[in-house]
Amino acid sequence: MDITYTMCLPRDEISVPIVRRLSGEALRALGVTEDCVADIQVAVSEACTNVLKHALGLQEQYDVEVEVNNSTCVIRVIDAGVGFDAVAAAGAEQNLSAEGGRGIFLMKALVDDLQFISKPEEGTVVHLEKRLSLRDGAVLARLQANAAGAGPPA
Repeated sequence: MDITYTMCLPRDEISVPIVRRLSGEALRALGVTEDCVADIQVAVSEACTNVLKHALGLQEQYDVEVEVNNSTCVIRVIDAGVGFDAVAAAGAEQNLSAEGGRGIFLMKALVDDLQFISKPEEGTVVHLEKRLSLRDGAVLARLQANAAGAGPPA
């Protein structure tokens, strides 16, 4: 069972808190633990901010795709700009005392899998993947059980 949604947002920093809030509320409604929600919210905020600042997009919008399956949340932040050197960015040494430049470090620390897919003239995808921890009685667990035929719909 997969739950997916896509947000098409203007290339404006004001869109970052919108992504953060919508993602958090959706995960909370599904019964994801607050610690897990907080990790995802910070990581997606960093991914969006990095795309807005570094991907040099020519489009007036970028997309955020969210997929929640039985145990994982996958988020793709997609910019159709000119791309950037993802290998160099991912391998850059982090100065943790600096005001900025910690986004990749934070994303790596908060999610289980982080990938940058960047192709010149095609754009950039920041791929975040996090295993979900659920609260007792989580709606997501009930939806999974219903999808598997383990119980009647309530």
